[in-house]
Amino acid sequence: MIAVTCALIIKDGLVLAVQRGTKMKMPLKWEFPGGKMENGESEQSCLAREIKEELNLEIEIGDKLSEVVYDYPDFTIRLIPYICRIQSGELVLTEHRSHQWLEKEELLDLDWAEADLPIVRDFLKGI
Repeated sequence: MIAVTCALIIKDGLVLAVQRGTKMKMPLKWEFPGGKMENGESEQSCLAREIKEELNLEIEIGDKLSEVVYDYPDFTIRLIPYICRIQSGELVLTEHRSHQWLEKEELLDLDWAEADLPIVRDFLKGI
């Protein structure tokens, strides 16, 4: 099982979604940014590191949402979501193809990676 943190970054009432590149697993699917935890790394330090690496942003990590365990055909993921806000930095995509800032009502319009979809639904229930 792969432990992965992800950030629901909120700015001015909008939520950030990022699109996977064509050479990544699950090409062109949308997801919340984040990444794999390294040995001995806390969830929060992993998330801060990954967001800095992937988006060039420093974030404030807030509430944790419900984790999702999802079985893909070739691996199992434990996705660990947190609500976050930008502290500093300018958004620069280093790994993803595209990004969108969306109203909450628009989130379900995207073609999400399967493990992220329960997080979207959980987040929308909490509005």
